[in-house]
Amino acid sequence: MNSIRLRLLKWLIGPILVVNLAGAALTYLLAWTPARLAFDQGLSDAALALAARVRQGPQGAVLDLPAQAEQVLRADRVDATYFVVRGPDGARLAGDGDFPAIGSASVHDAVARGEPVRVATASVRAGADVIQVAVAKTLRKRGQIRSATIRALVLVEGLFTLALAGLIWFSVTSGLLPLSRMRANLNARDGADLEPIADEGVPYELSPVVSAFNDLLGKVQAGARAQHDFLANVAHQLRTPLAGMKLQLEWLGQRHAADADSVRSIGLMLQSNERMIRQTNQLLALARAEPSRFEKARLETVDLSQLVAEVVQYFVDEAGKKDIDIGFDLQPVQVAGDSFLLRDLVDNLVDNAVRYTPPGGTVTVRCLRAEDGAGLLEVEDSGPGIPQHQRALVFQRFLRLDDRIPGSGLGLAIVRDIAQAHGAQIVLADGPGGCGMVVTVRFVSDATPRE
Repeated sequence: MNSIRLRLLKWLIGPILVVNLAGAALTYLLAWTPARLAFDQGLSDAALALAARVRQGPQGAVLDLPAQAEQVLRADRVDATYFVVRGPDGARLAGDGDFPAIGSASVHDAVARGEPVRVATASVRAGADVIQVAVAKTLRKRGQIRSATIRALVLVEGLFTLALAGLIWFSVTSGLLPLSRMRANLNARDGADLEPIADEGVPYELSPVVSAFNDLLGKVQAGARAQHDFLANVAHQLRTPLAGMKLQLEWLGQRHAADADSVRSIGLMLQSNERMIRQTNQLLALARAEPSRFEKARLETVDLSQLVAEVVQYFVDEAGKKDIDIGFDLQPVQVAGDSFLLRDLVDNLVDNAVRYTPPGGTVTVRCLRAEDGAGLLEVEDSGPGIPQHQRALVFQRFLRLDDRIPGSGLGLAIVRDIAQAHGAQIVLADGPGGCGMVVTVRFVSDATPRE
């Protein structure tokens, strides 16, 4: 995965780990070297102290070391201490008989009684002879101190590394926050929102990206505007010839009323013509309902109940053809909106309800005021309803859940766009007893439609 975050973390944390390891090694050397020198110096001091106790006696050189002094020399709860005094010929004059061989260096390593030791030597003259004195001590205490030093360094360096890694992670995350905010802003938009990205507070490094993205949005918006203009023009141009074709077909039907075959054919052509007129009107409504084209200047106070009363007469006749009982419960509800778009909204909601309700069913249209002051438009039907898992899909354009029922799949898409333009909310719910569907459009009382 090509991630900027991972790349930054790799190039920041990796070198810091290497530097920390090098720092830990240097700290270990700086801490252990003085301690080792101090141990060696103490061992050398003990050898010199013993050398100072060598005397020239009647029979030659002797070590004048009282028993108490020897006990003090050997007294150590951790390490074992050994010493030896040898004459010029290497013969032992005093000390431990199994003392290891004395090397040439003043301080060197050796093995005594199967255990590593550190040996310090000193030379002293007794008369004409040179006497060698050596003191050895095991490395137990040194090992304990070395282990304690390493443990402390590992703990400190581990905590230091974790703190630095956390700081780097926090810094990288904070540095990438503008990208996260931009992503959240884009994810929160719907497909019709092509407004430019605000460049206030955008970091310098992201300014070219935002500028390029806004240029792209501008091109997409221009293309969408041209498409919508083309759609509206085509739909508008088709309305007149379709209306003329309808009149001609009706005239032909009257002229050939005696010919059953002609009447049947003309009736089928009239039905097709009606569907084309309906779909053309829906395409024109879809172009008008586009939220990005909504003009705030067209806002006016509209009485929903009066608007419904003016629109539904056509659907009363259509419902009568299917023996559908269509009823109204209209209370005066004032909303701010565009009367032409709201007519399209009511028209498509009622048309969907009548279209999908089976013969003998019921359709009820209500206008009422909610307790919080919001205006409500409800269209209830006794049709098959919409399954819960498909309710988020029905607002997509040209999507039809039942191909057996004629339609273009644009009705609810138009309703959604008009509701968005007016700042309204659409709620789909089951009808009474779980049968049918209730579509509620909620106009918030203090909502200001989007431009």
